[in-house]
Amino acid sequence: MKKTLNVTWLGEQRYLGVSESGHQLLIDNSPTKVGVSPMEALLGALATCTAYDVVEIMKKRRTPLATYRIEVEGERADTDPKRYTHITVRHIASGEGVTDEALGKAAHLSHEKYCSVAATLNSDITVETRVE
Repeated sequence: MKKTLNVTWLGEQRYLGVSESGHQLLIDNSPTKVGVSPMEALLGALATCTAYDVVEIMKKRRTPLATYRIEVEGERADTDPKRYTHITVRHIASGEGVTDEALGKAAHLSHEKYCSVAATLNSDITVETRVE
């Protein structure tokens, strides 16, 4: 299955990504930010990917979440390309019957088995660059 995102430069360091379905994502690294930076978007992709899984896993285990948020923090290298060297994902949730143990199991299952963003970050991938 292929996914595409077309990105257009809007000036300065601001870009608009448009998905196949027409949804938009504003990426902005300009001095007057009005969107998230590329590295913030990566953290957001990881957080939302695992969130989808955790919500569904907890629902299937008959302990649906009443509240849920994820705090994700990335530590970056000091030298270029300044990649993330460590990412911490904190799952904070509540609900009837929700325990730290059950939430932890769901988060671990997401990270180890279901979350495609986490799997991508944990693997060697091939990136092909073409110029037209």
